[in-house]
Amino acid sequence: MIYVGKAKSLRQRLNSYFADFAGLHPRTQTMLTSASSVDWTVVGTEVEALQLEYSWIKEFDPRFNVKYRDDKSYPYLAVTMGEDFPRVQVLRGAKRKGTRYFGPYSHAWAIRETVDLLLRVFPVRTCSAGVFKRAGQIGRPCLLGYIDKCSAPCVGRVTPEEHRDLAEDFCDFMAGNTTRFIKRLERDMRAAAAVEEYEKAARLRDDVQALQRALEKQTVVLGDGTDCDVIALAEDPLEAAVQVFYVRGGRIRGQRGWVVDKVEETTSGDLVEQFLLQMYSEATIPREILVQASPPDVEAVIELLSEQRGSRVDLRVPQRGDKKSLMETVERNAKESLAQHKLRRASDLTTRSRALQEIADALDLDQAPLRIECYDVSHIQGSDVVASMVVFEDGLARKSEYRRFSIKSAEGDVASIYEVICRRFKRYLEERVATGELDGESPAAEQLAEQGSEPAAGTPIDPETGRPRKFAYPPNLVVVDGGPAQAAAAQRALDELGIDDVAVCGLAKRLEEVWLPGEDLPVILPRTSESLYLLQRVRDEAHRFAITYHRSKRSKALKESALDQVPGLGPSRRQALLRHFGSVKRLREATAADILEVPGIGPATADAIVAALKDDRG
Repeated sequence: MIYVGKAKSLRQRLNSYFADFAGLHPRTQTMLTSASSVDWTVVGTEVEALQLEYSWIKEFDPRFNVKYRDDKSYPYLAVTMGEDFPRVQVLRGAKRKGTRYFGPYSHAWAIRETVDLLLRVFPVRTCSAGVFKRAGQIGRPCLLGYIDKCSAPCVGRVTPEEHRDLAEDFCDFMAGNTTRFIKRLERDMRAAAAVEEYEKAARLRDDVQALQRALEKQTVVLGDGTDCDVIALAEDPLEAAVQVFYVRGGRIRGQRGWVVDKVEETTSGDLVEQFLLQMYSEATIPREILVQASPPDVEAVIELLSEQRGSRVDLRVPQRGDKKSLMETVERNAKESLAQHKLRRASDLTTRSRALQEIADALDLDQAPLRIECYDVSHIQGSDVVASMVVFEDGLARKSEYRRFSIKSAEGDVASIYEVICRRFKRYLEERVATGELDGESPAAEQLAEQGSEPAAGTPIDPETGRPRKFAYPPNLVVVDGGPAQAAAAQRALDELGIDDVAVCGLAKRLEEVWLPGEDLPVILPRTSESLYLLQRVRDEAHRFAITYHRSKRSKALKESALDQVPGLGPSRRQALLRHFGSVKRLREATAADILEVPGIGPATADAIVAALKDDRG
């Protein structure tokens, strides 16, 4: 079995697969060429479909289904209630029967700090089976028994029943039932002080402080003792990272993260649905689950989770208040997790070497592209057009080589790509002519002379910095953000300059297709390949660098405009205007009524802005 899916309309679902093969998603093409037959099972409800879908995914582990995997191994605080003398310990991996788990936690040391505080009040056994047995044989407890952080059941200081009661109290406190323990200790402390047992009262006071310090390590984030899981994700076209915060009793008790390869085009809601089915097939289901996006069949998912839990489960997207703020925090953690995952993947030398060789094989290059330059264009409706050039050498970003361009022509992305490639490689040829590396009678030099370009003076090394000049070295591969039109424009620019030793390709965002100049069909790289991952990372970096320059240019244009003379219009309101209208050009065309829609702008200020921009035009 290679794929398990569900649909209300089988005809519509199969028609989407058996459309024109060339127009299908690469993942769907691969699946269809792997399949020999199609089979289906009809069920009565959407809940039954969800149950059957996930049970088959678990049983058959199909090749084309999304599988969430931990981005790292998270430790749990475990209490082995199945043993005669329960033990508190840190555990990872698969859960064991008869053991109560709390967490997961980000770090094992965080668990040990909490346990160290709680053992003062709940002196439960923490030693291994070997240490416990030996202490019983010699009739002498370990160090923890002597410092009152273990009740020493190994030597009979407490009975098995008394020790089990301590373990159950420990579990109750970790589960969030904290108030009754603190109130009980405070009551005992006051009673001891009343009968002048001051040493006992002081010890109970210290116990209360220990419990309070343990609680302080888990800040209250939600009121009313809320129990919920908060789930958020961050994604790009190839991967997604999921983060879960476990809130029990209004406090964050732990967090956990997963990373998944996206083998098909899918929405955030689809990812959430798949994650919920996989996660809660084994994990404990809380009363409330907060998600970033609703699953497509939200009522069916709620019914299934409620059936598994045995009571109603509330599944929703928070819109305001503390829960919305907590969701934003989890989203930031998911983005950070995805970024860290990418960094770990990019830092591996073997992986980078494999990616470069895969690119060379796919594009039919003579050698691996050790230097890759990627170009992207950024603008808003044709205004403030800029372009970026980012450089990757040996699969790593070389930020000192990044360059940015203000585009002179405003005739669309294709013309902008042509312009920036021409400008970059003219500079390269000029420097080669100036240093004698390029014969003045060569076709490239003649082309420069015809276009009236003057060679740059000096050597490829800047005498002031000791570093290569801006455009001293050519790339092995030029990547442009776009499809066949952009790739053709870049190739045309190189051809006109007489450069024939630099390869060109375009990377289209929609299906992550690689386009070669002059080819009717794209090169399809495997969705999980290191080559596509590297090209995507190069493209995304070029996009980020171009956007950053474009925003700074817009901001500067607005700052230097006639708006500086408008009374009461400070930097914050100017930025708000820029975000609302997108450019100074569109702001000039706006009426006072349009400007009033911007938060913080009143009628008098709107009239002053219109007047200032009108005078500026005049």
